[in-house]
Amino acid sequence: MWRDLEPLGRNAGSGGYRRYAWSEADVECRAWFRAQAEGRGLAYEVDRNGNQWAWLGDPEAQDAVVTGSHLDSVPDGGAFDGPLGVVSSFAALDELRGRGVEFGKPLAIVNFGDEEGARFGLACVGSRLSAGQLGVEQARRLTDADGISLPQAMERAGYDPTAIGPDPERLARIGAFVELHVEQGRALDLSGDQVGIASAIWPHGRWRFDFRGEANHAGTTRLVDRRDPMLSYAETVLAARREAHLAGAVATFGKISVEPNGVNAIPSLVRGWLDSRAADQATLDTVVTGIEKAAREYADTHGVELDIVRESFTPVVEFEHALRDEIARILQGASDRLEVPVLGTGAGHDAGILSGSVPTAMLFVRNPTGVSHSPAEYAAEDDCVAGVIALADVLEGLTRR
Repeated sequence: MWRDLEPLGRNAGSGGYRRYAWSEADVECRAWFRAQAEGRGLAYEVDRNGNQWAWLGDPEAQDAVVTGSHLDSVPDGGAFDGPLGVVSSFAALDELRGRGVEFGKPLAIVNFGDEEGARFGLACVGSRLSAGQLGVEQARRLTDADGISLPQAMERAGYDPTAIGPDPERLARIGAFVELHVEQGRALDLSGDQVGIASAIWPHGRWRFDFRGEANHAGTTRLVDRRDPMLSYAETVLAARREAHLAGAVATFGKISVEPNGVNAIPSLVRGWLDSRAADQATLDTVVTGIEKAAREYADTHGVELDIVRESFTPVVEFEHALRDEIARILQGASDRLEVPVLGTGAGHDAGILSGSVPTAMLFVRNPTGVSHSPAEYAAEDDCVAGVIALADVLEGLTRR
């Protein structure tokens, strides 16, 4: 499975992946998912929001156990973020069939669409729509850098966008959702464990900062006469680092758009996107408020106008304690371990979006470098196999309860 999936959407220059939602690479990944489902005799379907499902047992029955993740990527992302969870789900099903397990509940594997938000600027679009956390009209207004709307992209990829929206009937069938994911950090590497359980997802959001100045000639305009938005933006980037460091949080300006974007032109507009995350809401509020205050002061100093728009936000997600504790008992019983590590994460996931609608949990697989959202992202084969076995043990335990 990994060999078949590995070349899809890979950029020869960077070695990273460009599997953007509803792009040609994404369509190829979706075809791979369908082939894996049908090759195992699973009932394949696509829901109203373009999420793919593969069912073992009656899809209409209640209390289903669902696993899976996503196949799309960030720009030049790594091979493991998302796909490891999908590949491991199919591999776990193969493992359970090899054990001769008789399932007492329906089992499903899912590929949620557009989890990374690389194309339309909003993460977890597929799961947000299904959970009713993204309005239909708002979704229809999402556009990519080329002005192509989400419905247009879906239609061009061969999917009908007219029915997108909340899907409470489908979510009501799910008794538990367990997402396996490569760890995006080094906690497991430092503890020496191959697999861990998620405790919570930090609150996080994305903010767009629009600095508007005055375009002018870079060679003839005196420094004192300039209204250069790049200066305000640059100082804001440094302020973000300072505020995050002081609060023990993280803040990143990782995307920028400049107009007119000429080497010999002072910009008229610098648009930067802030991603900030913290262990609790109060800390996150402190960081973002500090960054906004500094940005407005810098803008005033340089005669620049500033608009700040919060484009997305996800509050802290505490995974259901009862399900988390049950998974810990299953894993401890299967491996005779005294304790399974439980760790928080600053990364968002579909499991976090669904947590308000269904009981959710996450398993993490060790990442020896902690690197993610990069071609250097990596997990060793023996750790990946350990993740498959752990997921199989969990699915067996949950379908039998």
